[in-house]
Amino acid sequence: MASVMTWPVLSVVTFLPIVGAILIYLSRGDDEAAQGNARWIALWTTLITFAVSLILVMRFDPSNGDFQFVEKAPWLAATINYHMGVDGISLPFVILTTALMPFCILCSWKSVTKRVREYMIAFLFLETLMIGTFSALDLVLFYLFFEGGLIPMFLIIGIWGGPRRVYASFKFFLYTFLGSVLMLLAIMALYWNAGTTDIPTLMHTAVPRSLQTWAWLAFFASFAVKMPMWPVHTWLPDAHVEAPTAGSVVLAAIMLKMGGYGFLRFSLPMFPDASLYFAPMVWTLSVIAIVYTSLVALMQEDIKKLIAYSSVAHMGYVTMGIFAGTTQGVSGAVFQMVSHGIVSGALFLCVGVVYDRLHTREIAAYGGLVNRMPIYAALFMVFTMANVGLPGTSGFVGEFLTLIGTFKVSIATATFASFGVILSAAYALWLYRKVVFGELTKPALQGIKDITFREGLVLVPLVILTILFGVYPKPVLDMSAASIQLLVNNYAAATSAVKAAALLQ
Repeated sequence: MASVMTWPVLSVVTFLPIVGAILIYLSRGDDEAAQGNARWIALWTTLITFAVSLILVMRFDPSNGDFQFVEKAPWLAATINYHMGVDGISLPFVILTTALMPFCILCSWKSVTKRVREYMIAFLFLETLMIGTFSALDLVLFYLFFEGGLIPMFLIIGIWGGPRRVYASFKFFLYTFLGSVLMLLAIMALYWNAGTTDIPTLMHTAVPRSLQTWAWLAFFASFAVKMPMWPVHTWLPDAHVEAPTAGSVVLAAIMLKMGGYGFLRFSLPMFPDASLYFAPMVWTLSVIAIVYTSLVALMQEDIKKLIAYSSVAHMGYVTMGIFAGTTQGVSGAVFQMVSHGIVSGALFLCVGVVYDRLHTREIAAYGGLVNRMPIYAALFMVFTMANVGLPGTSGFVGEFLTLIGTFKVSIATATFASFGVILSAAYALWLYRKVVFGELTKPALQGIKDITFREGLVLVPLVILTILFGVYPKPVLDMSAASIQLLVNNYAAATSAVKAAALLQ
C-alpha cells in the first residue's frame, strides 16, 4: 500500500516545520505584529504537518511488519545514505509528535511574551529533529537527529525557563550528551564490523558476542539517560521545573520516548544475546525506578517535580516490558509510551493553566480550586485517574500489558512492579486532593478564573484521547502488532541458542 506514494511524504512531514521556521524568520513588522505573525505561522505549520502525517496513517499497511514509506538516496562518502522509513513501532511516535506540537504552540500563546519569534523557531526545529529521530534508517542520520534535538531544548529551557534555567539546561545537556558520546563509539564499531550504517541491514547482521556486550552498554548509556532510568534520572526534575510549560510537555511526552524507541530499534534486534544477558539488570533498575521514584514523588512540594518523578516511575514499566522480550511486554511498552505522552503532556498543561494565573507551582499555595474552577477540576481529574492507571483510561492498558508480559518471564519482577500501581494512586490522589479539594481559604485564589476557550481547546482533545484509548486501544495496538511480532520472533530466534545452553547447564 505504501508503494503507491509517488512523493516523499515522510520527508515532507519531517522538514515541513523548518519551512515554517524560515517563514517566521523572514516575517517582518513591528515587534508586536512580528510576535503575532510568529504565533500564527507556527500554529498553522504544526497543524499542516499533523494533517500531512495523517496520510502516513491512512496509507500504512498494519499487516506488514517491515518498513514502509521508505526513501533512500546517497548522502555521504558513498556509505552513509539519507534513508528514512517507518514501521508499526516508529509510526505511533511520529503521529504523537505531530499531534502534540499544535497544543504546545497554543499553550504558549499568552505565557511567552519575550523573543516569541525565536521561541517558535526553536519549537519548529525541535519538531523536525524529533520526527527525524523516529524515521531515520541510517545510524549516522539517526545520531544527528537524536543529538540535534538537544540544541533547541537546551535553548528553550535556558532562555525561556525559570530562575534556575541556566543550571537546569546545562545539566540536561551534559547528562544526555555524555551518554550519547558512548553511542557514537558503538556506531563506529558497528560500521567497522558490518561495513554499513544501514539500520535494516544491521538488524539482520550477526554481531560478535564480545562486541554485542560493550555496544549494548554504550547504547544503553545513551538511552537510559534519555528515558531517564534510575539512577541517571536526576536531570529530569530540574529540567521540568525550570522549563516553560510547552517545554515540559515536549520533554515528557516525546523526548523521553526516544530512549524507549532506541531500545526497541537497536538493543533487542541488534544485540539480542546481550539484551538477554542484561535483562535481569534492567528489570532491577526498572523496579527500583517504579518504587523509589514513586516514594520520592510523595515527598514533593512542587507540582511539576511530582509529575516529573511520576514520569520516571511510569517509564520503569516501559523498560521492564521491553526487556521481558514477550509480545505483551513489548506491545504494552509501546502503548504505555503513547499513553504517557498524552497523559503526562496533559498534566503539565494543567500545571501551566494554574501557573499562568498565580505564578507559583507550590502545592501549598493551592486548595479548593473546585469551588472556582469546576471545569478545570473535572479535566484535571481525568488525567489524574489516567496517571494512576484506572481501568477505562489509557494509563491502565499499557501498565497491565507490561505486567502480564513480564510475569511470563519473571514473576518476582512483575510482583514488585505492581506495587507501583498502589504508590502512583497515593501520590496522584494526594496531589489532586491538596490542589482541587478542600475549602477555598487563600486570598489569592478568591478571584481565580476557570479555563478559557483556548485552554479548553488544548485540554479537551487530550481528555477524549485518554478515554478513547482506555476503552478502545485497538488502533494503537493494531498499528504496531505486526512489527512487534516480527521483532519478538527475531529476538526469540536469536536468543534460543543461549537459552538452550542455559537449560543444559
